Amino acid sequence: MGMQGAAHIVWDWNGTLFHDNDAIIGATNAAFAELGLEPITMAQYRALYCVPVPKFYERLMGRLPTEAEWLVMDETFHRYYAEHRVRCGLTEGAERLLTEWVAGGRSQSILSMYVHEELVPLVRGFGIEPHFLRVDGRTGPSGGSKAEHMVRHLAALAGVDPTRTVVIGDAADDALAARHVGAKAVLYTGGSHGRASLEGAGAPVVDSLVEAVALAEEMAA
Repeated sequence: MGMQGAAHIVWDWNGTLFHDNDAIIGATNAAFAELGLEPITMAQYRALYCVPVPKFYERLMGRLPTEAEWLVMDETFHRYYAEHRVRCGLTEGAERLLTEWVAGGRSQSILSMYVHEELVPLVRGFGIEPHFLRVDGRTGPSGGSKAEHMVRHLAALAGVDPTRTVVIGDAADDALAARHVGAKAVLYTGGSHGRASLEGAGAPVVDSLVEAVALAEEMAA
């Protein structure tokens, strides 16, 4: 159950709580290699990445991938990522921030577009699952927006007020999903998007999770 009327954070996982940039860029380049595309740098990825993901591939290929190409790239990406995520850890200071937020009488949850069956044991493995009311990953096909998933996520959180909810994520799509449910958002520059691409999303942009949480506390007051 949510803490009735308390401020609530919906955390993104990949690139926000989970510092997996190396695995993400490696998996992206593995997917590109399947189609004979040149690898890209992390800077290029952060400048061009967008949701839905096929549009990101269009920016790099000059056209949308065919359905067959998308299936190959998506399968390759997730297989490579699963192999290499084991070398990644939580973003610096994340565990302390999670502990302090709950200790202050507030609540939090995770909504990620990473597949649900993989996300839950990954979160559990870091020993942080008890800090969250709910941990939801993606169900259904990959490549879409978080907005409709956010509707279902908040509906499942009894006692959580969307107007006192702040989504913290690393992608412009997190701000879109927040607006879709009447919540606010803070965007973090340490993940998939650089500052320049985040600043057009209509939400505050910060360079650390410490700043993100402090701003979320003000916004949800």
